Amino acid sequence: MSNKTLHTQMIREEAQRLGFAFVGFAKATRLDEEARRLEAWLNKGMHGEMGYLENHFEKRVDPRKLVPGAKTVVTLMYNHYTDRRPTDPDAPKISKYAYGKDYHFVLKHKLKDLMKYIHAEIGEVNGRVFVDSAPVLERDWAKRAGIGWLGKNTLLIHPKAGSYFFLAELIIDLDLVYDHPIKDYCGTCTRCIDACPTDAISPGGYVVDGSKCISYFTIELKGAIPEAYRGHFENWMFGCDICQDVCPWNRFSKPHQEPEFEPHPDLLGLSASDWEELTEEVFRELFRKSAVKRTKYEGLKRNINFLKPLSEKTDHEA
Repeated sequence: MSNKTLHTQMIREEAQRLGFAFVGFAKATRLDEEARRLEAWLNKGMHGEMGYLENHFEKRVDPRKLVPGAKTVVTLMYNHYTDRRPTDPDAPKISKYAYGKDYHFVLKHKLKDLMKYIHAEIGEVNGRVFVDSAPVLERDWAKRAGIGWLGKNTLLIHPKAGSYFFLAELIIDLDLVYDHPIKDYCGTCTRCIDACPTDAISPGGYVVDGSKCISYFTIELKGAIPEAYRGHFENWMFGCDICQDVCPWNRFSKPHQEPEFEPHPDLLGLSASDWEELTEEVFRELFRKSAVKRTKYEGLKRNINFLKPLSEKTDHEA
């Protein structure tokens, strides 16, 4: 067995020991086709107020700009699926990925452990770890690494496990054995397109207008949510799982085994009226280590208020 093959196998096995479900390897090179697609998407304004997506364009499409001398992008998938739901069916909803501790912290810790292993067992390898916090086209790298295809909702879908996964990357200057993209198995299915209540997914799929996505409105947008979308959020107050919940491939999803992703004991027991009366103190306790902190108390209250029909708003709220 060559060193390249051995090192690839060692990294894959250690990543799986750390809890990553799938690992793939791709050659670090400029993403020319993806760069053209990203530029066209930005030019159409589909990123809305997410101006940071325009920054560091070359770093975003060429990992060698992030890690000089980079040879390999290692993509790792970590399961966050849960079948737990709020006990009150009328309670506002939070995307599954945000139930527990902020994934940035959980996965970064695991990635650093993986880098320590590489240094200890393979040698001096230069590189960086990434968890959705730097200009990396993670879904495109996951596709190139063969651990899924990009579905019509633009999310990565694994043929045996669905799409409820976090993606993370190591960009390193170590030569490894590269994987290859797999086939797109969406076929003629249009369930995600048909189910999106804000028509964020293009009619033909594979393009999402981020400025129309419920996740964008409830997390990224800092100002008022456009009134035209009132009544279209289907009770989502932070993020949205609709295009994943309806995807047939998610019948293969299995509940995660990560204790850090378990929700606060009180979270799923809150009723619709509890959320209406949410105080800043309770917000801080519920979401102390959660990704929901990103929207801040005022943002979550804005989102909850937006879920109400105009007729139910008080004069003060109106």
